[in-house]
Amino acid sequence: MIFALLCGALLLGAWLYEVLSDPELARPIPVYLLAYFFGGFDAFRHMIASLRRKQFDIDFLMLVAAAGAAVLGAWAEGALLLFLFSLGHALEHYAMGRARKAIRALSDLAPTVARIRDGDSEREIPVEELQPGDLLVVRPGERFPSDGFVISGCSSVDQSPITGESVPLDKEPVSSREEAREKKDRLDAEHRIFAGTINGDSLLEVEVTSRAGDSTLARVIRMVNEAETQKSPTQRFAERFEKVFVPIILVFVVLLHFAWLVIDEPFADSFYRAMAVLVAASPCALAISTPSAILSGVARAARLGVLVKGGRPLEQLGGLRAMAFDKTGTLTKGTPKVTDVIPFNGHDSASLIRIAMAVEKFSDHPLARAIVRGGAAWTDGAAPLAATEIKTVTGKGITGLVDGKKVSIGQMKLFDGAIPEDIRSRLDDLHGQGRTAMLVQEDDEFAGIIALMDIPRSGASDIIRSLREMGIRRLIMISGDHQRVADNIGAQIGMDESWGDLLPEHKVDAIRKLLDEETEVAMVGDGVNDAPAMAHATVGIAMGAAGSDVALETADVALMADDLSKLPVVLGLSRQTRKIIRQNIFISLGMIAFLVPFVLFGYAGIGVAVLLHEGSTLVVVLNALRLLGYDHPALQPESASLTMATASS
Repeated sequence: MIFALLCGALLLGAWLYEVLSDPELARPIPVYLLAYFFGGFDAFRHMIASLRRKQFDIDFLMLVAAAGAAVLGAWAEGALLLFLFSLGHALEHYAMGRARKAIRALSDLAPTVARIRDGDSEREIPVEELQPGDLLVVRPGERFPSDGFVISGCSSVDQSPITGESVPLDKEPVSSREEAREKKDRLDAEHRIFAGTINGDSLLEVEVTSRAGDSTLARVIRMVNEAETQKSPTQRFAERFEKVFVPIILVFVVLLHFAWLVIDEPFADSFYRAMAVLVAASPCALAISTPSAILSGVARAARLGVLVKGGRPLEQLGGLRAMAFDKTGTLTKGTPKVTDVIPFNGHDSASLIRIAMAVEKFSDHPLARAIVRGGAAWTDGAAPLAATEIKTVTGKGITGLVDGKKVSIGQMKLFDGAIPEDIRSRLDDLHGQGRTAMLVQEDDEFAGIIALMDIPRSGASDIIRSLREMGIRRLIMISGDHQRVADNIGAQIGMDESWGDLLPEHKVDAIRKLLDEETEVAMVGDGVNDAPAMAHATVGIAMGAAGSDVALETADVALMADDLSKLPVVLGLSRQTRKIIRQNIFISLGMIAFLVPFVLFGYAGIGVAVLLHEGSTLVVVLNALRLLGYDHPALQPESASLTMATASS
């Protein structure tokens, strides 16, 4: 910007000197040369870098045009070209910097100093020195410097900087620090703490679970920054177009130099026209049209608690017409409850549930956790049993030894169809009621059935309706549950189709089938069990990704909060981004289509060409910046802290 303004000042001074002084005096060529230097300095550096890559870019075109003006003696017009070009670039960088600043603002969320407990005292250390196991002391109103879990105190925590949730979440201590360390990635939301979130009204003590550079916030910052380098289909098209278009323009301009051989005009006039066409045809606005929109869209999504990994998913999401959803934890709450305990063959409810709890406590599956969590109500306070030789059968169930007997727990498919008809009938009845039924087998004898029910998320049907109103014409729920359970839940939510009895590898086949039918499909899941299916979808969307390494690494779009309502928001943002990209492409190519013949037939010179050319570039950038203020009816009022962060960015 400083060099651009220096160029403008020198240009103005030289022009005034020529206008006001005696025409017979020498022209201020040294002043124009200085203006050329300051106006062309940045473009020259970029041109050299491009030429080393054997590429001709827009900076090359501008410098050639300015040099041509100097050869003709049109020093003022050449300097004006470089002044407006460099000023335009400076303003573009400033405008684009606003979008990047919105991303960099994430880096300011985490404090630089942490207060840790050291015996009976406290001391402050740089955040970079934090180690897993350190005890943080975080007072009311302070930001948490690292991820961890609460070990002392109860308070509400504003998680909006990370997850976009407008309502603070209540936090409470874990019951066992040792157990929390073992399952730190599976802790319930009321215990987990993320770096950059804000403590409420009470002091909390938090055990650190990751170094500062490995926190959820740090990973999000890295991925958002990397997203800027991942190009959208339109951006790749624009770059391919530019690589072909620029050489064509250069050839056309060279031919224009020989116009004096065909029409009756001096060589100087042909040369001047060629230089003006060179300016008019430079695709500056086209080059910046898509990156500016993508960057602004990614920045806005990050502020809303949605991580979009680059231009490809941001642009493609808005064009999708089919979405597949995992059931458990996505469309349902993911916290099923034990509803029925049906013992067989001499067992009672207490003994059946104790056997199941002994084995299921080694599983991370939501149904297993539900049995362990809710089974105590059925055991009459009896002591827990111990299980050994645990083996997980992916997508089917789990086995282990309890008191020397082999115990198998799972759905019907775990038992290869060897199920008596009366038990199968009981299972069908439970499935018809929308329950998920788990069979328990002890050695070769069925010990009973444990039935659970997972209810749809509140508002899930409204969100599905909203997606349908936005033009998603096919909404499919895929689940590992029995088909009748899937049908029951799907009907409650309002899905178009419900596919049940799917193992993880079958979910991948389901996505492949959908891709054959719909060409492009989004897969929405929890990022763990659904990772393979999300990887095969056109766009993989993970819910509740905050703190989940698998979700953050696998998904193209990560909803940081466990909140399905952000799905219509990010879909709307994607469509607005696509709309602005189309507008920008139309503006940039439209200006070239208008300006080239306008200049070619002598209706304007270099000065007018530069003004309109640079004006269109700024219009494109400012149009893209509108995405930073994108709003959607589904958005809840954002918290004060998020509003402040937005205002500062």
